[in-house]
Amino acid sequence: MAHEDKPTHLVEYEAMLLGRHSHLFNARKRNATRLLDQSAYLLLSRLQMDGPMSIGELSAAFGLDASTLNRQTAAMLRAGVVERIPDPEGGIARKFSMTPEGERRLAADRASSIRSLETVMADWTAEEVADFAAHLTRFNHDIERLQGQTWTRPAPPARS
Repeated sequence: MAHEDKPTHLVEYEAMLLGRHSHLFNARKRNATRLLDQSAYLLLSRLQMDGPMSIGELSAAFGLDASTLNRQTAAMLRAGVVERIPDPEGGIARKFSMTPEGERRLAADRASSIRSLETVMADWTAEEVADFAAHLTRFNHDIERLQGQTWTRPAPPARS
C-alpha cells in the first residue's frame, strides 16, 4: 500500500469505515419510514442556518447546477417541507423557506441521529467528544477552504 508511512493512510481508511458505519447514526438510512432523504436533510439544514435562499444562492452554496436543485426543491415543495416566498430583501428571485413541517422533520431526524451518536460514544468523556468534534470541524473547514464553499455552523457548546 502506498504511503503507509504517513498517518493520512489511516485517516483515509477510517473515513472509509465511517462512511460504511454511518447507517448506525443516520436516521435517514436507518428508518424504513425516514422523514427526509439526504438531499432534503442537507438543504433544510442550510436553510435553517442561513435563512431563505434562491436557486442561485443554493447553487453557489452547494456547488450544484440549477437543474439538480430544481429537481430537489420540487420534491421538497411536494413534500411540504419548503415553500417559495418573495425575497424578504426585495430582490426579484423567489426564495425557498423551510415550512413548519420541514422544521419538524429536520428536528426529528437530527434528534434521532444525535441519540444514535450518543449511544456510540456512551463511554467517551465530554472532553473526548468535544475534541473529536473540534477535529471534525477543522477537517471540514479545510475541505471548505479548498472548495471555496463554506457552511454556516451553530455555535459550539461552551467547554468546561
